[in-house]
Amino acid sequence: MRSEKEIMDLILNIAREDERIRAVYMGGSRTNPNVEKDIYQDYDIVYVVTETKSFLEDKNWISMFGDIAIVQEPDLIDVAFGKKGDFSRSYTWLMLFKDGNRIDLGIKIKEEALQQYNNDKLNLKLLDKDNIILNLSKPTDIDYWIKKPTEAEFKGCCNEFWWCLNNVAKGIARDELPYAMWMFNVPVRDMLVKMIEWHIGVNTKFSLSAGKMGKYFKKYLSDDLYEMYAKTYSNSDYDNFWISVFKACELFRIVADNVSSKLGYKYNQMEDKNMTDYLIKVKNNTLE
Repeated sequence: MRSEKEIMDLILNIAREDERIRAVYMGGSRTNPNVEKDIYQDYDIVYVVTETKSFLEDKNWISMFGDIAIVQEPDLIDVAFGKKGDFSRSYTWLMLFKDGNRIDLGIKIKEEALQQYNNDKLNLKLLDKDNIILNLSKPTDIDYWIKKPTEAEFKGCCNEFWWCLNNVAKGIARDELPYAMWMFNVPVRDMLVKMIEWHIGVNTKFSLSAGKMGKYFKKYLSDDLYEMYAKTYSNSDYDNFWISVFKACELFRIVADNVSSKLGYKYNQMEDKNMTDYLIKVKNNTLE
């Protein structure tokens, strides 16, 4: 596996030797002072370019970065699925190399790049041939810190969590596993993750990030709460699925109670009780 120095030298040397590339900056976990480095971190790189057309006319130029195992062009995929895209302003290649390194490389014209650069405090300037990029302060992940919820957001999260569980229960009862799993692992889990983030936030004065999709939960939750969260993941066995559902309810109740008490918000106990009773009746097939 090529070292960080080898990859960074390669990225910068390609940029220095190509007159179309006027600046380079990096963002993501490699510039985040609060993320421990490991061999799996991507290199999130942007080349600020004079134009994009020539880079797209012969895409084989990306082979300069190494022996590619697989590449994704997300902008191209977006267009294929009906989303609008302006390739004249920006384009991205996600490249995984056979040695295990990964480079997420974007090319952006100056106007596009400057807007994006200034909107993310993790960005770090690496090269600037024309002095077009302003120096930001030391990279920080403050933009990704957990945000304190309003009371309306708190109540909305609670309501969405408990409401969507009725769909999970019906899906299980009807033996509609794909539907039940989707409802549980998308809308329900989204609200559970949000409440856990707020729980971490109130305990840390909203001064950190819990990571994308809760990837740092293990770091910031107590062992007991993290074990509960782990048990919200189920297999296709319905008995195990029900265990995960009720474990999610128990965990949500605990963290929501903490958030409500710390922020002075009212937790709707009746909503919790009524849906829990409904879930028990569906599980036991005792609905009349």
